Amino acid sequence: MKFIDEAVIDVESGHGGAGCVSFLRERFIRTGGPNGGNGGKGGDVILRVSAARRTLHQFQFKRFFKASNGASGHSKNKTGKSGEDLIIDIPPGTIVSDYDTGNLVKDFVNAEETVVIAKGGRGGQGNASFKTSRRRSPRFAQPGEPEESLKLKLELKLLADVGLIGLPNAGKSTLITAISGARPRIGDYPFTTLTPSLGVVQTGWAEPFVVADIPGLIKGAHQGTGLGDKFLRHIERTRVLVHLIDASAIDPDNPLQPWRLINTELEQYNHGLTTKSQLIVLNKLDIPGAQEKAQAFMQAADEADVITIAAINGTGIKAFLSAILLLLDKADAKGE
Repeated sequence: MKFIDEAVIDVESGHGGAGCVSFLRERFIRTGGPNGGNGGKGGDVILRVSAARRTLHQFQFKRFFKASNGASGHSKNKTGKSGEDLIIDIPPGTIVSDYDTGNLVKDFVNAEETVVIAKGGRGGQGNASFKTSRRRSPRFAQPGEPEESLKLKLELKLLADVGLIGLPNAGKSTLITAISGARPRIGDYPFTTLTPSLGVVQTGWAEPFVVADIPGLIKGAHQGTGLGDKFLRHIERTRVLVHLIDASAIDPDNPLQPWRLINTELEQYNHGLTTKSQLIVLNKLDIPGAQEKAQAFMQAADEADVITIAAINGTGIKAFLSAILLLLDKADAKGE
């Protein structure tokens, strides 16, 4: 299934039912009074967060959603049936904004959270409601109130504790496969991963946590180059970042270049991303020559937190997970 993280939809609530104009007509009653009932309320359009939804895929082909209208009132003071509410399920992490104005409507985070996004029109009053001592036979009724129509933009930002970032082919997909049940596509060429992947990591000695594999970023990503800023938004939701670097591809003359490049893209996209706790992980230590290049990086990085692993064979994974858990504990202490 294709990963869809943006959508534009039109929603419309139900029109209120019209009030009824009616008079009592029974045998032996010459002048029956007004008995027209009220119209029913139109249905609301409700957005609801569902943990069962992981993408906005459902909106790829259906983009118009309408609640049912209220029924008209009836004689004998019978109120028309209210229109049924329409509930639209969306995944956690969906930001809803007004498409025309760009104003934020709601940032949906918690499961089962609901918001009435478009209220149904109120039903019109029947002529029985307008009877007074001076106006005994009103021959008019109210029409129902009109529906509300909105064009909404939906943006999904994945909710994860840890975000894996780095240049293409750094081994992020291999790493998330090694530590969780996620099974992203893995290949020996750049941009193998075209969609974000989520995996739950269960260490056996601490609380499980969720990790997101963010597709590879390159220079100019904040401006849309390569896979562009399409996936940078998902990093905003993560609590800590793991910066994965292919140790075998490090240039000994400029070892920090890949690390600085990605951090520059994060800074230019959103300054807040560079303030997140970040763990540097040098991967592919199983490749000949990678150890020496990793040493050059660690010497240049000085006091930065650096972990070395070989995700393909599990070397260093336990120490890596321990370092992640320590960062998450620190984030908890800070309330992040």
